[in-house]
Amino acid sequence: MDIKKAKEEIKNTVRAYLMKDKTGEYVLPVIRQRPVLLIGAPGIGKTQIMEQITRELKIGLVAYTITHHTRQSAIGLPFIKEEEFNGEKYSITEYTMSEIIASVYSKIRDSGLKEGILFIDEINCVSETLAPAMLQFLQCKTFGSWEVPKGWIIVAAGNPPEYNKSVREFDMVTLDRIRKIEVDARYDVWREYARRNRVDAAILSYLELRPQNFYKVEADVDGIQFVTARGWEDLSSLLKVYKKLSIDINEEIIYEFLQHREIAKDVAAYLDLYKKYQDDYGISDILAGNIVSALYERIYKASFDERLSVVNLLISGLNVFFDKAYAHHFVADEWFTFLKSFKNEAVKGGNSMDLYKKMYKDFETEFETGKKAGFYTKQQEEEYSLVLEMLSKNNPSSSDAQEAFDQARSGFDTWCERLEKLEEETGHALENAFDFMEGAFKNGQEMVVFVTELTMDEKAAKYLSENKCERYLQYNEELMVGTKKAQLLSMLEKDEVYGKEHMRDF
Repeated sequence: MDIKKAKEEIKNTVRAYLMKDKTGEYVLPVIRQRPVLLIGAPGIGKTQIMEQITRELKIGLVAYTITHHTRQSAIGLPFIKEEEFNGEKYSITEYTMSEIIASVYSKIRDSGLKEGILFIDEINCVSETLAPAMLQFLQCKTFGSWEVPKGWIIVAAGNPPEYNKSVREFDMVTLDRIRKIEVDARYDVWREYARRNRVDAAILSYLELRPQNFYKVEADVDGIQFVTARGWEDLSSLLKVYKKLSIDINEEIIYEFLQHREIAKDVAAYLDLYKKYQDDYGISDILAGNIVSALYERIYKASFDERLSVVNLLISGLNVFFDKAYAHHFVADEWFTFLKSFKNEAVKGGNSMDLYKKMYKDFETEFETGKKAGFYTKQQEEEYSLVLEMLSKNNPSSSDAQEAFDQARSGFDTWCERLEKLEEETGHALENAFDFMEGAFKNGQEMVVFVTELTMDEKAAKYLSENKCERYLQYNEELMVGTKKAQLLSMLEKDEVYGKEHMRDF
């Protein structure tokens, strides 16, 4: 199965394992809670889906790459203890707590989360001395004499033998005690993740044209050559930083991440072209409504690769607007919820200043606890930090309920005005993009790509759901339904392209 389906399967498994009856006991006894074993090629996102699952279910995560461990750190250090049997004293060997088990207890202590996932990566690549301990761990849920705490689900991951010479096959006894899930690398699935996490637009544009290069492992006389999903994402991160530093990227740097010489060379050539298209077409000018007629003449004569690159450049430019609108909307929603609760509590009486401070402190504590537990992405942490900053700046100085509320909401009204202006700017940019798309492509397959990207992107979709765009609705209806959709998508495959409710007055 693909990584997206694997994520849902594991998520459902965790929900089932953690389900409790009326007495507070787990419905599925711990002995029947088989560990999950993910087997898949390196770099396809096995660790990342663990992070996503634990964030979505609000449970803890302790992750280890087991190949970094020795037998002692995994099962604990031996020590001598005296026991008495039948009147005789004997020295016996016991073990200190495993570092891995101790990490789970530390997570429980620090985060307050009594349930979670213990994720062990590369479990089938351990040394010969550690292999028995790993088998015991999967079969008995213990490291040495220490059990994994109740409420913590074991998920392990490993690589197929064709990708790693040190892989050890599990015997039938072990396999009969686990849930084995085999995961394949698929670009169309990874693309959803990449789009959400804003993988560099140039990389996504390249992969739209060359999806067959997304994941590749080849062996020849010079050794193994490979490209993985992890490589693309890490390259994307470096690209973004290099752009800010005005540092050029070349084939050798790309090869450090995409260790397949031909693909690295092809990517380097495409990135140069992509940058040239960005300069030649003046995407920022198009989004500002300054479209030079000569661009249409060029786009008519352009190759499909160039036309699709221009569409992706437009989407990338629009994403800057969508991202800002989304972040401002998030802050407005959280701020509104806080103010509504403050107003409801303030009218009950008491000192409104003290109430505001207490509510602010509770909000801050909840955020810090969630942050420590790993519940938020980096972007969400930044957004919540901004909410706290705005709440702090608008701390009321009056103890009177109505006056305190008016003081607290003054900054919120300004924020909403800023959000409305930002959404208007986003709307203008979107209309200008449609002007260009109509003049250049009309109802062609490029328009299908453009409308599909708007539909599939989470932040664009949120904007479009709350801000009506007639032409988006028109093209979405014309191009994405019925026979025309099937025909156009078939053409794409041949080319290898695959509320404002809080604004109301209180």
